[in-house]
Formats: sequence, C-alpha cells, structure tokens
Amino acid sequence: MSALWTAAEAAAATGGTARGDWAATGLSIDSRSIAPGDLFIALKDVRDGHDFVADALAKGAAAALVSRVPEGVAEDAPLLVVADVLEGLEALGRAGRARTKAKVAGVTGSVGKTSTKEMLRAILSRQGRVHAAEKSFNNHWGVPLTLARMPVEADFAVIEIGMSNPGEIAPLARMARPDVAMITTVAPAHMAAFGSLEGIAREKASIFEGLEPGGVAVINGDIDTTPILRAAAEAAGARIISFGQSGEFALGKVVLSEGQTVAEARLGAQPALFKLTTPGTHFAMNALGALAVAQALGADTGLATADLTKWTPFEGRGAREEITTDPARAGGFITLYDDSYNANPASMAASLEMLATTTPRDGIGRVRKGRRIAVIGDMLELGPEEEALHAALAGLEAMEQVHTVHTVGPLSQALHDALPEDQRGYHAADGAAMAKEISRLVDAGDVVLVKASLGTGLGRVVDAIRKMGQAVPQ
Repeated sequence: MSALWTAAEAAAATGGTARGDWAATGLSIDSRSIAPGDLFIALKDVRDGHDFVADALAKGAAAALVSRVPEGVAEDAPLLVVADVLEGLEALGRAGRARTKAKVAGVTGSVGKTSTKEMLRAILSRQGRVHAAEKSFNNHWGVPLTLARMPVEADFAVIEIGMSNPGEIAPLARMARPDVAMITTVAPAHMAAFGSLEGIAREKASIFEGLEPGGVAVINGDIDTTPILRAAAEAAGARIISFGQSGEFALGKVVLSEGQTVAEARLGAQPALFKLTTPGTHFAMNALGALAVAQALGADTGLATADLTKWTPFEGRGAREEITTDPARAGGFITLYDDSYNANPASMAASLEMLATTTPRDGIGRVRKGRRIAVIGDMLELGPEEEALHAALAGLEAMEQVHTVHTVGPLSQALHDALPEDQRGYHAADGAAMAKEISRLVDAGDVVLVKASLGTGLGRVVDAIRKMGQAVPQ
C-alpha cells in the first residue's frame, strides 16, 4: 500500500517536527481499532489520546501525532510533534484537500446527511475513485480527519458536515472547499441551540461560504426556509440547482412497497425512473438531491440513477433486518428497522411512513396477527416546544397504520399520553428499562421500528431484539 503521508510531508503540512523517517498508510484516532501503518492522532476528548500512544505504537502504528512525548514512550519513537494536536489534524486536512484533484461534494442538512453521503458513494463508484468517511465523521475533528485520509488519486470526495451549535459549519466548509455543496433539508433539530428554524437554516446555509469559485449549491426547494438558503447561495456566487416536488430536479410519483421504493423524476430536461431497495419517500428525496450533486460534479446521471440500487441504509439509520426467532418454522422472524441513531420531528415522520408501508405476517407468533410496532424514544435538543413536538407525533397520518407504540424517556411520555388508549403501549424511563421488557412486547410476524436520538439509548433495545434470534441483514 502506498504512503498516504510521509514524515516529511506531514511535518511540512503541520509545521511540526517529525521524529524518525516514517510513512503512514492511514490515520486513526482510536488505538483500539488502529491498523498497522496508521498515523495515530492523540486527540484530547473524554480521554487524553497521549495516554494511548504507547499502545498504538505497539500495535504497529507508523507514528503518532502528539503535542508532547507521552510518558512511557521512547525519545526516539516515531512521532510528529505539534503545538496542538487538533490544530495539527486540521492542517493535515487542509493539506489533504489542497493536494488532491478530486471533485469535492459537501453535504449538510437537518436530516439525511449520512444517507445522502452513502448514496453519493454508491452512485459515483463506477465513475471514479470515491473517498468518503466510513462513519458519520462530520464534526470539528471528523471533517479534517476525512480530508487528511483522502488519497491523492481520488476522483471524487464526499464530505459530510454537521453542527450542534452556531458557527460550526462555515469553518468546516472553508476547510473542505467543496465544488458542490448540498443542503438536504432544514428541520427542527438542535432547536435548543438556535431558537428558531430560521436560525438553523442560516447555519446550514453557511456551507456555501466554503464553496470553490464557480461552485454549485444544491438546495431543497420545498421547505419554508428555501429563500434563506437561496439568498446565501446567491451571496456566495454559486450556481443554484433546486430539488424537490418542483424545480430542476423534480420528484414525481413515488410508490412504496415492501422493501423498496420506486420513483419517477425529472433530472433537468430528462425523465428518469429509479429504484431504492428500502421503502421511504424521504429516501427518494435524498436520492434526487444526490443525483443533482452527481450531475454538478460532472458524473453521468444515467449510470448514477441505475446505481442507486447499490445503496442500503447504515445500521442505526433505517437498516432493515430479519430476526429469526424460530429457525424450524417458516416465516418465524421479526422484521426490525433500526433507526436508533438520530431523530427529530421530520425524520420521525419519515420513518413512521416507512413503517406504515410494511406488511406484518399473521399466524406465526404467539399472537395471531402480526403487528406494526413503533418503539419511540426521546428526540433531544428541540427547545421549549419539545413536549408539544413529541405529542404531535400521535396525530401523524402514518401513525394510524401503527398498531402499538411503546415509548421511552421523559419527553416521550407526552407522546404516550397523547396516543389513543388502544394504541398506547409500554412506557419505559430509559433504553435499559425498555430493553429488559422488549422480548414480551414483540413477536414473530411483527414489523418493529426503533427510533430515537442517540442519547436516549435505544441501541440497547435493538441489541435486545437481535438477541431474541439470529439477525439476517436485508
């Protein structure tokens, strides 16, 4: 494997001092999963990464990026010493961006960032070498890490950019310098930090501050805050492509069925038909935006449209599994949609719509009829209206197709109370408490959606359902 960074290149990029003549083939911030040849980045977070440098080197790390020689590490150990490790990583990220000829797409939005990033990876993969983070590395260390990992020979790069507080997106966008910047949508998320939807829109729109000269802004044309996004794009001198129910990239008829989405669309002047291997109108909308980005990057939209079938949701973001509870009995399984990583009112509505399209299986479990079951946990950081926003989920049209709703967390108590009595399920204080009860609440034949903000801890519920049998990813 060719070197990603030599000692001399990394020292020049960061202004640091290289000890030893080493060459790194990758970068890692986690000593537990480090691969031989990685440059270990000793970031300070919950723990100080300097405490794990010796372990990383013992596991075969090529070197470590540090601000001091850690205790227990030899003076002649392969190191890159900088004044500040995070600033050193940022410098590596800027240098990684500067030396590549790849066309770069930046993706942000309240919902759908990771799904859209992965769609772009799938639809560009036949048309060049694509670089994108394997996980949701979209914050102050994730973006520079992704950029610093970028191979020089990449043809395309997709950089996910997130935020939780004001002023976070613009510096990351200026570091990424996208040729195309996309905003999937603007929805109530992190309302506690921004106070209004308009404040969130302005923060999302600051991604355009990082656009390269002559860059393209891809914006959702269907939302109330579209004028804010458009004004920011115009101020940045961007060419604008809108997508949505109308606009240059327009979504037509969408048909949701068991395990798939088929959508008609117009891609500029060209009609198109595309298929996704998971149900969801929101996924179809993300796919439409991804196709607009692909075209703006110079990709063939015909190939890109066909390759949308290669995309599947990530674990925790709507991935579908079948949990076999009785291998000796045909159809003896629970269908699980794991959407436990993130939640806000918009994504919750989309996931419930997805659940509503599914078909439970009758006569194969303890209960005679299969059920659509939602296990819903707290949506966090929604601000003063948080309880009302939870209660409002009870009135969603898709909720009418859900047989039982189990709720988790203090905020979801408002949803529990707002539900009709015959739909109201078990309420648990937290994910751990729900995990203890879930085996009696679901059964073979059921389709189960698990969705909440990550901090609610519903990953434990997903794990408990998996332990009821053997999971088979779909």
